[in-house]
This record gives sequence, structure tokens and C-alpha cells, in this order.
Amino acid sequence: MRKALFSLLLIIATSCGVTDRQAGQTVAEAREAYPPEGRFLEIDGHRVHYVEKGSGPALVLIHGASGNLRDWTFDAVDRLSGRYRVIAFDRPGMGYTPRIDRDGASIYEQAALLSDAADQLGATRPIVLGHSYGGAVALAWATRHPSDLSALVLVSAASQTWDTDLPFFYRLTSGPLAAIANPAISAFAGEERVQDAIAGVFAPQPVPAGYADHIGAELALRPATLRENALQRASLKAEIARMVPQYPQLDLPVEMLHGDADTTVGLQIHSVPTARQIPNANLVVLPGIGHAAQHAAAAEMGAAIDRAAARAGLR
Repeated sequence: MRKALFSLLLIIATSCGVTDRQAGQTVAEAREAYPPEGRFLEIDGHRVHYVEKGSGPALVLIHGASGNLRDWTFDAVDRLSGRYRVIAFDRPGMGYTPRIDRDGASIYEQAALLSDAADQLGATRPIVLGHSYGGAVALAWATRHPSDLSALVLVSAASQTWDTDLPFFYRLTSGPLAAIANPAISAFAGEERVQDAIAGVFAPQPVPAGYADHIGAELALRPATLRENALQRASLKAEIARMVPQYPQLDLPVEMLHGDADTTVGLQIHSVPTARQIPNANLVVLPGIGHAAQHAAAAEMGAAIDRAAARAGLR
């Protein structure tokens, strides 16, 4: 499989002008089909894209890897805005928030940027909710900036180290061949592969009607976004390893949700040990639910947010 891929890349390299033009067209089409949904603010000259809706206690939503804030605007923002001031951010390098630097933004850099962005919006000490990779960013926010949030909600969150190596796809899209591979993937990724990837995230639950059309997967297939996403994923395990020893010092309400059918971020590897390490953590296991618990268990997520708000004295 890998030899075949390298052969394909060599062929593409000989016609890279065509590939670059096709990739550029794909990027332009993605921007036209999925324009920014929200507004922009600037933190020390760095633009941050966000959507804001509702009133009440501030609630910040942080999306996972290969995603953008459209994961939240599919239905969560509308659903939660009746009782919270909901703010969903595009993480650096994803959606319409530019990357921080060329090396891939660490979870700590992302947390600092989003914390400053929330503060600029007047969302002081919000409830911070992170899904999957976004859960690691939320934990970085809590461990590095504990006075800047009131409570933490972790949904299918990456929070511990794991045994497996970085998947080949991320090594390819972050490594020396990225300059060839990423435009090729952007230009020629088929609709079927995109749909299969979305279905894999939701499994064993079906993809909600309209989700694939709303999420804007094409935004994640832009060459620069492919590289940034891969660089972030490549450094995640080491960053989490440095963060885990700080969990026992967390002194705020922490609500955790995790499906026991999640094969992307395993419950027993991540949330079970994390819940033991954080003194104020409350873990709710969702029977039969996969990785997309923010959609498949929307009511349970809303209840977890309400518990966090009540425990923080915001309700």
C-alpha cells in the first residue's frame, strides 16, 4: 500500500503544476461553498474566527482534529444558546483561524490564544468544553490558565498517552513529502473517502442527516490545513505526557462524557484513568456510543454542561 502511494506521489510530482492548479481550485471552491460563519477578532495581530450566540453563563466550545467550528454550529450552538452564551472557536490552523507558526500549534499555544480571545469577548471565566483533540486543548487551558475558566467539560477527550505510533497518514502529511502529498490529497480526495471518514467518526451511530453537507470537510482538505492538523496530531502524545502530572492539582468542577463504543479515543485508555487523577471529575459512561458523543448523546452533553454550571455556582 505504501509503495503504491509513493509511486503515485512520484507520478504526481512530475505533473505538480496540474496538481497545484487543481488543489488551488479545490481550496477556492471550499471557501466559496463554506465561507466563515461568524466574525473575527485579533489577539496580538492574530485573527481568530468565532461564532457567538445566546445569553447566560459563557460556554466555550472547542472542536476536535480535522474539524472546525461547523461541528458545533450543526445544532449544538442553537440548542445550547437558550441558556448559555455560546462561543465556538476555530482552533489555530483549522477552519478560518490562521496557524500560529509553521511548526504546528501546541495544545498550550492554542489554549492561550483561545483564552485571550474569550477574555477579549468579555467571556470571563467561561465553562470550557472540548471534544476529542479539543478536550486536550481544554485541559491545557485548565492546567496552564486555571483562573481563566469556571468549569471543564470533556467529551470523548484525548487525555492520556497511548501505545500506538503516529498513523502513516499523519507522518505523510506532516513530513518531507507533504509538499507533494498534501496538494495531491487536496486535489484528488474522492467524495466516497470523505464520506467514509465521517462515517468512521460517528460509528456505530449513523451520520445525522445533513451533517456531511454542513461540516465542510473540504476545509480540512486544504494543503496547509492538512499539514497543520498532522503536525498538531504528531506532537499531541508528548504534550499530553507533560500535562498528566498536573491533573491532581486541578481544582474546579470537571464533567466527563465518553462512549464505551469509541474506537477513536478509547474510554479505558483515556477517560477512565483521567477521572481517577482529577479530584473533582465526574465521568459518565455512555453505553453503545461512539466517538461523536457531542451529537449522538446531545441530551447527556447538555446535562453535563448544566451540572458543571451548577457546581461552579453559575446556575
